[in-house]
Amino acid sequence: MGLTGIQIFKMLPKTNCGECGVPTCLAFAMNLASGKAELDACPYVSDEAKEQLAEASAPPIRPVKLGAGARALTIGGETVMFRHEKTFYSPTGLAAVVSSDMDAAALDGKLKVWNALQFERVGLNLRPEMVALKDAGGDAAAFAAAAKKIAEESEFGLILMSDKADVLKAGAEASAFKRPLLYAATAATADDMGALAKDTDLPLAVKADSVEGLIELSDKLTGMGVKDLVLDSGSRELKQAFEDQVVIRRAALKGGSRSLGFPTIAFPCEMAGNLDVETMAAGMLIAKYAGIVVLSDFTGENIFPLLLERLNIFTDPQRPMTVTQGIYEVGGPGEDSPVLVTTNFSLTYFIVSGEIEGSRVPSWLMVMDTEGLSVMTAWAAGKFSGDMVGSFVKKSGIADKIKHRKVIIPGYSAAISGEMEEELPGWEILIGPRDASLIPKFLKDMA
Repeated sequence: MGLTGIQIFKMLPKTNCGECGVPTCLAFAMNLASGKAELDACPYVSDEAKEQLAEASAPPIRPVKLGAGARALTIGGETVMFRHEKTFYSPTGLAAVVSSDMDAAALDGKLKVWNALQFERVGLNLRPEMVALKDAGGDAAAFAAAAKKIAEESEFGLILMSDKADVLKAGAEASAFKRPLLYAATAATADDMGALAKDTDLPLAVKADSVEGLIELSDKLTGMGVKDLVLDSGSRELKQAFEDQVVIRRAALKGGSRSLGFPTIAFPCEMAGNLDVETMAAGMLIAKYAGIVVLSDFTGENIFPLLLERLNIFTDPQRPMTVTQGIYEVGGPGEDSPVLVTTNFSLTYFIVSGEIEGSRVPSWLMVMDTEGLSVMTAWAAGKFSGDMVGSFVKKSGIADKIKHRKVIIPGYSAAISGEMEEELPGWEILIGPRDASLIPKFLKDMA
């Protein structure tokens, strides 16, 4: 953020009304400075202060919204060079190219195959977001028809690619509701492309031959009133592309360059001769620091590792992934089914629930909020103690769902069984296996 909490506080009304959701204006200012609050939450800030704060507190890399619906995404908005400093906010968008001269049946088949590439991981649905429609011959009608088909018949967002403003305009008019990215304004077409982006209120990609060229173009376009830009330095050689991504990111974050304070787009599809090498290049560009990477195709073996890499990089390292506390049914349990307890760390939950499901023994799985810690860590931190787990079981309502009074705790937390027995008189505390892979055998033996 451009201002500290104290600097922001000086521009606030200092009423301490609490209507923003926190008790004091100082607390609100600190939240605003750290990106945990929005300025609109304060109902009494003056228009003058709002204008100053909106500009000064804007992230150094402008967030740009693309697409609509289930696969809408925001790129940019980053505030740090390295993930461990804070976090990365906007996952890299993944796109693949289709040509505007592809016949309707082939396009249908391609979209159907790509749409099926969805993978569940720790409770999240991982999938690519965008299709890059490339103008094949300057036929505005064919381009618009393909854009309309993709926009209306699929969930994918769109990148409209042409060096002709009239072709892009036709595509934009056919798919405007999906908020496509217009690609791309160059030194030769900046005036026409900038006017189109402004008239349609759509984001515009800027392509130059170097980072220095991008500065000149972005200054010209922002001067025309185009606010949402995506930068392409033009490099199609991997080493230079890497250097350009780092230079642009560093200039925006460390150098305060507003000219380069926009997300970027990179084209592994133009850097390699086969999809495997494209995928390796895409993996590097996701890490350093592309807002969108464009591939020549999506296949299961190339997109899955990229989705996992993206998930790992754009998961906040300071906030563990969690599931909601509660009672989960696995396999349709009844009143005689076993009851197991675990923590709400996502990976723990999905491993344990998966092993229970694999056992084919219908069970109740009780998930306790331990602030996203695993069983061993939560126990060591005092967040999975016997009295706390016992109190959770008592208040959860599980007793109304079962006839027996038995609960299974993880083997790594066997030491809490005594405290649980004191907290749950009349209950039998069973010690489960230490390793989740042994849960199926344990449940089958018990059954």
